[in-house]
Amino acid sequence: MLTILGFAMIATFLVLIMLKKMSPIAALVLIPALFCVFAGKGAHLGDYVIDGVGKLAPTAAMLMFAIVYFGVMIDVGLFDPIVRGILRFCKADPMRVVVGTAVLAAIVSLDGDGSTTFMITVSAMYPLYKRLGLSLVVMTGVAATANGVMNTLPWGGPTARAATALKLDAGDIFVPMIPALAMGLVCVFVLAYVLGVKERRRVGLLVMPEDDAATATGTATVIEHAPETESALVAAGTGTSAAGPAGPAAPAGPAGTPATATGGSGPAGPAAPAGAAASEDGFQGLDPHRATLRPRLYWFNAGLTIALLTAMIMELLPIPVLFLLGAALALTVNFPHMPDQKARIAAHADNVLNVAGMVFAAAVFTGVLSGTGMVKHMADWLVGAIPEGMGPHMALVTGLLSLPLTYFMSNDGFYFGVLPVLAEAGAAHGVSPLEIARASLVGQALHMSSPLVPAVYVLVGMAKVEFGDHTRFTVKWAALTSLVVLAAGMLFGII
Repeated sequence: MLTILGFAMIATFLVLIMLKKMSPIAALVLIPALFCVFAGKGAHLGDYVIDGVGKLAPTAAMLMFAIVYFGVMIDVGLFDPIVRGILRFCKADPMRVVVGTAVLAAIVSLDGDGSTTFMITVSAMYPLYKRLGLSLVVMTGVAATANGVMNTLPWGGPTARAATALKLDAGDIFVPMIPALAMGLVCVFVLAYVLGVKERRRVGLLVMPEDDAATATGTATVIEHAPETESALVAAGTGTSAAGPAGPAAPAGPAGTPATATGGSGPAGPAAPAGAAASEDGFQGLDPHRATLRPRLYWFNAGLTIALLTAMIMELLPIPVLFLLGAALALTVNFPHMPDQKARIAAHADNVLNVAGMVFAAAVFTGVLSGTGMVKHMADWLVGAIPEGMGPHMALVTGLLSLPLTYFMSNDGFYFGVLPVLAEAGAAHGVSPLEIARASLVGQALHMSSPLVPAVYVLVGMAKVEFGDHTRFTVKWAALTSLVVLAAGMLFGII
């Protein structure tokens, strides 16, 4: 009974948010509460929620102070050179822009934290996507999938959990998986290229001025474009089309996905930096003359960020504590006057409230799943459904199961609850626990778009993309990437 209710609850949640019948935050709270009553455990709902909130509170704290920290870094101009460099590389070519998104997300993912990756990637790429009229779900989908592949780094979480659960060395799990994971990353770059070519055909080819001021604000001039998209090409503010001023209409994304994918029920986008350049289409870019810039403190801010990421990778302190200290130090040094500090905090308050609220709403969902025993019953049913003849192929089974299981439950639930059972079943048929552990990593590309991953709400919130739109667009590509990693692992004899 609990197995059926668990699958029904997850299916109901996904259908409602993908059809935009409910906002994610409402669905995360109301649907599990309703199914908790159906399970006959409504009297324990409070205990389940408090338990879930307690487990996710450190994550919420980390996101709150990380948003403030990176928001301040954006305000003071730390990422302006990155934006200018990416714009020069991309040259306003949609294909290069999308590939650049994948490369940037993969590089920044080396810090092992998805929230940090998404904040930096969106901060750098969002102005360009908006200026060129590219589909924002392409940006979120490519960034999430690239981060998912890189999330398998030993300090990223899943590998460490697998090693802990099966009492193995993380290096023995990860190092042999590098060729398969590299193939997954190649798959992401190929996917980014294909999607970029589609975007190029849709919006045409544009060119950016070479001067820094224009580049920093994303000013574009259309020199070539597809006829059917002429009215949709937006050069907000100063850009012009070869055929005249561009119309205000936003072009549709691939397969009918809205380019902006915004809606009343989605998380709020990032607050504009003080002095941001605003255009008539609502775009707010990085104004190279904004009052919050601190060019004299650039190297201090760069050093502070590097030190923060290094300390996070070395696990010198818990991540929430590191971001709390970093945010306090960044505010104090860059904005020594109290009114300025309050203004910066207020500027990013919307982001903080939306993301933290989403995390605590997700705590209701995970609390009910775990507290009622739905997760355990679902996992036991899936393991029990494996045919006896598949015993010698438990590594393959584990890899395939990692896709839906890591999407529908937390990494903790999968690696500490399900993986030991799969490893035990594999051991009975002579399959090494190392193979099981490596196979368990292949689903991470899909996991990073799970509604149970707090970082994904940072991604869609800052990009102003509806979670349902992101899910519809990303799931198929992320699943394909995971299957490529699995196939490569088997081909190379790793799994």
